[in-house]
Amino acid sequence: MAQSALILGGTGLVGSHVLKHLLESDSYSSVISVGRSSTGIKHPKLVEHIFDLTEMDRHADLFKADVLVCCLGTTIKKAGSKTQFRLIDYTLPLKASILMKQNGAKSVFLVSSSGADSTSRFFYLQVKGDVERAITEVGFERTLIFRPAGLLGKRNEFRPGEKIGVGVMKLLSPIMIGPLRKNRPIKAENVAYVMTHLPSERISGVRAYESHEIQTLYDSMS
Repeated sequence: MAQSALILGGTGLVGSHVLKHLLESDSYSSVISVGRSSTGIKHPKLVEHIFDLTEMDRHADLFKADVLVCCLGTTIKKAGSKTQFRLIDYTLPLKASILMKQNGAKSVFLVSSSGADSTSRFFYLQVKGDVERAITEVGFERTLIFRPAGLLGKRNEFRPGEKIGVGVMKLLSPIMIGPLRKNRPIKAENVAYVMTHLPSERISGVRAYESHEIQTLYDSMS
């Protein structure tokens, strides 16, 4: 039976690919995109609601679908401060999750990060760990967490630090074996493909997928 999906971050690197696959998939009958800007896509299955996500309480009734797909994410540099970064990567995804659960959603798919850990000494990874834990505690029937390492793909924005880091990791990928496999960079489109083609109805509870696991799934599914 086809499901409805609501996506946050549908204009981002992973989110734009996710949105494309959701619209193409027969598993989804309708797709709602919520954000501060339009995706620029016209499709009979797509409904867009454009507003500042900090005002989502005023639009709580719009957060209604079977599945929440959260692809929100930024960098501390782009956000401008640690406070703003935490707002975008923690507060907004959690608030949307709570509203969706209250409105009957059964599933949440969350794009996180390799190394996410609430106890990390690195602020970025600490926030990612915090949001994973908080959304898990909301209590969806299924919470699927995707932890890509460096993301490969063309962004609409230029992130020089990330580009250098991903380039280095890409060069080192062949020797990343054993426990280091989860740090291998992965194409954003591969992450999106797995998120939208995984037979999620067969999964219950909480499941986290590391970068190398996502790649293995992609290789077996595509």
